[in-house]
Amino acid sequence: MSRRADRLFQIVQVLRTRRRVTAALLAERLEVSERTIYRDIRDLSLSGVPVQGEAGSGYRLMPGFDLPPLMFTSMEVEALIAAIGMLQTWSGDVLAQAAGSAQEKLLAVLPYDKRIAAERNRIISPNFDRFPQVRVWFDVIHQAMRLHQELYLHYQDEKGDVSERVIHPLGLSFMGATWVLVAWCELRDAYRCFRLDRCQGVTFTGKAFAERPDRSMQEFIRLQKEAYAK
Repeated sequence: MSRRADRLFQIVQVLRTRRRVTAALLAERLEVSERTIYRDIRDLSLSGVPVQGEAGSGYRLMPGFDLPPLMFTSMEVEALIAAIGMLQTWSGDVLAQAAGSAQEKLLAVLPYDKRIAAERNRIISPNFDRFPQVRVWFDVIHQAMRLHQELYLHYQDEKGDVSERVIHPLGLSFMGATWVLVAWCELRDAYRCFRLDRCQGVTFTGKAFAERPDRSMQEFIRLQKEAYAK
């Protein structure tokens, strides 16, 4: 019974994130037969969940439908609290505040026993404040990525050489106590990675850049995978 209840819940979650979902896709995702999915969809409809569609054409939820607060397992709560703690310690102030707000909302909807367990979480991310300026750079870069804005970077490499360049910020990667910015460098006309703790200055140029398939985080990752595979 618990397995079936979990499956019905997962079906609703998938339907909420897609415009239309086929029974075949749901069956593959949940590792059951399409016949089981047809029966589950019927039972959801009978229980009042507004599912539209039919076998063969796919299903979708009617607009406006929502679920009550989600109930997480103890392990899921521990994972979320640990992840929030890492963001609060290692990201910028803006994202850290958003993470703190998300934690307050999460704790507010948890049952008493899970809330107590969450508050006693032992997976912590202590902040020794080694690179306080990194939090400032993180906020600037994060905003630039969201707005697709060019950045002017004053950077010192591992040899101590200082350079100035205009970059298109594409993504941030956490490498264990160190944030690395993946960017398209106009000076080199190529991808470059920059450690935030080596940045001397990060400012907006006032210019926007357009997203391009050949200058994207996805393409950078693809190229890295190809390089490691050789």
